[in-house]
Amino acid sequence: MAGLYRTLGIFGGFVAVVGAAFYPIYFRPLLRPEEYKKEQSINRAGIVQESIQPPGLKVWSDPFGRK
Repeated sequence: MAGLYRTLGIFGGFVAVVGAAFYPIYFRPLLRPEEYKKEQSINRAGIVQESIQPPGLKVWSDPFGRK
């Protein structure tokens, strides 16, 4: 029975580490989109998209926009 608990502990620890790594990458932007919209507007201020966009590629769009 101790081997089962150890295996579950190792597996649970791995899942917790992966979850902790994915939180700031994936889940936090989903939970706080206004914070990231503000940050992107500051980062992209003064950039003319057409002047730096390679020809034939789609122009940037709002990554937070819903379809």
